[in-house]
Amino acid sequence: MTSPGPSAEAGTAPANPSNPAIELRGVTKRFPSRDGGDYTAARDMTLTVRQGEFVSVVGPTGCGKSTSLSMISGLAPASGGEVIVQGVPVTGIPDGLGYMFQQDAVLPWRSVLDNVAAGPRYRGTGKKEARELAGEWVLKVGLGGFERYYPHQLSGGMRKRVALAQTLINEPSILLMDEPFSALDVQTREHMQDLLLDLWSGTGAAVVFVTHDLTEAIALADTVVVMTAAPATSKNVITVNLERPRRVEEIRLTESFLAVYREVWESLRQEVEITRARGAGNVA
Repeated sequence: MTSPGPSAEAGTAPANPSNPAIELRGVTKRFPSRDGGDYTAARDMTLTVRQGEFVSVVGPTGCGKSTSLSMISGLAPASGGEVIVQGVPVTGIPDGLGYMFQQDAVLPWRSVLDNVAAGPRYRGTGKKEARELAGEWVLKVGLGGFERYYPHQLSGGMRKRVALAQTLINEPSILLMDEPFSALDVQTREHMQDLLLDLWSGTGAAVVFVTHDLTEAIALADTVVVMTAAPATSKNVITVNLERPRRVEEIRLTESFLAVYREVWESLRQEVEITRARGAGNVA
């Protein structure tokens, strides 16, 4: 999903890299529960993402990581606190926002080319120009020769490449990614991680990437945010001092990488144990 970006013709100024692209200020999110009360998914959550920064968010299962993306995107308004994107309080889907979900959003009745061209067409680009641009992105994600194929003819990894091209073709300034590669095998997953880094590099887009995989979180990010057990709040913010450009398979066994991994896991481990204890209590 990609919302329409700011129009250059309208004279919209580009995002200032020195200003936060995303801010969550003491944000709380509550959902109605079956008993008529409220379930608090996030409480007093704080998060700052600079323009051009890649932030990974990790936390125990069910802690509310995806909820943070929903609030940033405007799909699930916060119950309290402030959500600010590009300096503007979020009241709907912000302009220039791309969202890549765990389940891809490719349309089964459209070819690879027409799936990728759908975003520009939605924004008012002519059919010929949109398809030409889509053709360029199909090549960028390594699907040259598959332009006329349909989703059911593609492997899971190839569908993810289509979804990535769908998301990036509109050049989003904010990119939200909710476990987009979790269903892939290890080799395909690492290839998609490297492809994402290659395509994101130099765009200036701010990325918030939710994952359960610590290796993925660290290999991709400038910063890893550790969330507490539910209700989610930001527990720790860890800087990833690994040089770019990166190749996942090359850095994940280096001592620098392992040092960051140990730091992240030590912070996360306690929250995982809390979640497990709650689960065991419910079973009992």
